Amino acid sequence: MGMFLEAAAGFPTVLFTAALLVAVCFWLLVAVGVAGADSFDGDADLDVLGLGGMPVAVAFSLLTAVGWFSSLSATVLLDPVVPGGALRGLTDLAVLAASLVAAWRVTRVLVRPLHRLFPDEPGPSRADFVGLTCTIRTGRVDAEFGQAEVAALDGSTAVVQVRRQGDEPLGLGGTGLLYAYDEAGEFFWVAPYDPALDPRQAA
Repeated sequence: MGMFLEAAAGFPTVLFTAALLVAVCFWLLVAVGVAGADSFDGDADLDVLGLGGMPVAVAFSLLTAVGWFSSLSATVLLDPVVPGGALRGLTDLAVLAASLVAAWRVTRVLVRPLHRLFPDEPGPSRADFVGLTCTIRTGRVDAEFGQAEVAALDGSTAVVQVRRQGDEPLGLGGTGLLYAYDEAGEFFWVAPYDPALDPRQAA
């Protein structure tokens, strides 16, 4: 154990050790909700390194962990056979360079399967349905009950909860306009749709 601790605190592994401590502290902040995994996404472009497709913090953490393990392992293995002096200094520099290259290559390989966990575009939001027309799928719609089918701009459809104010009839098969979303109740406010009043139809 003493050999590993000495290697982790010595050059070149100490560089990765310091970075690893920073990464661990960051993820602790993420765990308690103080920071987000994508906090640094606007500050760096990893595509030039072939590491695009995941948050910067994740890529940095992977690079650091792999580099730390590579450097620590190489240092422990070479320490008994490499004498001190200039040769030891050259060996340490070689270990540092090799660990950086190994970390980059391994992280590039890991990016491919992990990319699916971090989509480039945010998923559809319920707020995207506001302003769209819908087809009523229940026999009635009032302030307490109702469902409707709405088609998103990408062509997908969804059945959503709708509520209505007023006495104007709106029932099964009718066309309504989703004009607001209630976050607390998780439903849309809907009104009877009149094509004559839709400026898009006039255009």
